[in-house]
Formats: sequence, structure tokens, C-alpha cells
Amino acid sequence: QVQLVESGGGLVQPGGSLRLSCSAAGFSVDYYAIGWFRQAPGKEREGVGCISSSTSADSVKGRFTVSRDNAKNTVYLQVSSLKPEDTATYYCAADHICSTVASHFSLWGQGTQVTVSS
Repeated sequence: QVQLVESGGGLVQPGGSLRLSCSAAGFSVDYYAIGWFRQAPGKEREGVGCISSSTSADSVKGRFTVSRDNAKNTVYLQVSSLKPEDTATYYCAADHICSTVASHFSLWGQGTQVTVSS
């Protein structure tokens, strides 16, 4: 069965960091672009990072770093200096090329909740 499963969410204090995992089954993550998105209540889903299939280097965008472990068939999202406004459900998604547009991705995980609060 082809699927993505996110994990690692939870309650984090402001200023802290968090690493989310996106484990793939049924396909190899090194052959696909894996994007990370988040969606807060009442807001649109927004892209926070993506790693393409053509690179082994981490993808860094401000406080967000996307990395890939091919041996574990898992992609990670590291978020640093967390703020209350980072509170959202975080999703990973797979498709052929990276994009910040959610509708460009065809396979999605179920999401993991991140709450930033003291």
C-alpha cells in the first residue's frame, strides 16, 4: 500500500525546536519530491519546505530544514525557534517535482499536530 505517515508532533514551548518524520511505504522517497505543508484552523494549507529527488542535500528555508534518509525511507522536517504562530497540523506530501502549491501533490499523509505554547 502506497502511503505516507507523519509523526513527531506534540506540544512545544516557544523558542524550542521539533523534528517531524514522514515515513513512506510502497515507494522510495529518493525517487520523488517530498514536500511539507502546514494548515492552521481557518487558514489555507501552506508549503514550508520541500526536498527534490535530484539532490541529497538538505533543503533549508529560514527556520525550516527538510532532509531525507534513504535507508529509512523517511523525510524529516526540522523546525527551530518555534513560535505560537507555528501551531498547525503538519503534512507531508509526495509528487514528481517540488512546489509550494498543495494541489500539485498527489499523495498525502494524515498529518501530525504541532502546538507551540507555554
